[in-house]
Amino acid sequence: MEHLTTEAFREKIFDYTAERDWKYKGNVPAIIDFYADWCGPCRMVAPVLEALDEEYRGRVNIFKVNTEEESELSSIFDIRSIPSILFIPVVDKPRMSMGAMSRQDFIRMIQDVLKVQ
Repeated sequence: MEHLTTEAFREKIFDYTAERDWKYKGNVPAIIDFYADWCGPCRMVAPVLEALDEEYRGRVNIFKVNTEEESELSSIFDIRSIPSILFIPVVDKPRMSMGAMSRQDFIRMIQDVLKVQ
């Protein structure tokens, strides 16, 4: 699971400095976990995402963004509570979910939003 910097986000996900309309750069769907080290619910979600990263490897890319270190990204996405999870389908608009999610909730979002079985 890769930790994204603001620069890596612009390179791999979406360059908001060059594009006005959302245009995902990836070729497989992605999940981005906006978290902080001090956040208890974020620590509860981390092992679930690590397991899903293994299970869906090659079909879904899972990234993490530390909101304390990447304040520009937090501001761009108007992150007000963490964890906040961004689900990015390949051809549709991204969808944000706030708060800790169970494994079953993640799988449902992967299937329903990202269209990955």
